[in-house]
Amino acid sequence: MKKTLVLGATPDSSRYAFLASNRLVNHGHEIVNVGIKKGEVAGVAIEEAGDIHSDIDTVTLYVGTRNQPPLYDYILNTNPKRIIFNPGTENEELEALAQAKGIKTVEACTLVMLSTGQF
Repeated sequence: MKKTLVLGATPDSSRYAFLASNRLVNHGHEIVNVGIKKGEVAGVAIEEAGDIHSDIDTVTLYVGTRNQPPLYDYILNTNPKRIIFNPGTENEELEALAQAKGIKTVEACTLVMLSTGQF
């Protein structure tokens, strides 16, 4: 299973990040929820971007492109194997930075990937 950092996690059940956290756990993946809202999702507390997790396989982005630049160092220093850019989070600059560090980038929907066995 792939330990996944959900960046943009929220306790708001109407948001895709909320659905992704729950579905990842339901599919047996360990998650780390990172966001600006307090609370928990899928039984995992939401933490602020700060402490670097060194054991992350995948970062799945639910933060809009214009809000990503302050998070570049956090994302890249996590050094995941891949970053999933969900719809609305596509960012050529961050993709290039990640690829330069050998991090695979994917423009896709985590929810679709999970439901089709491509995660």
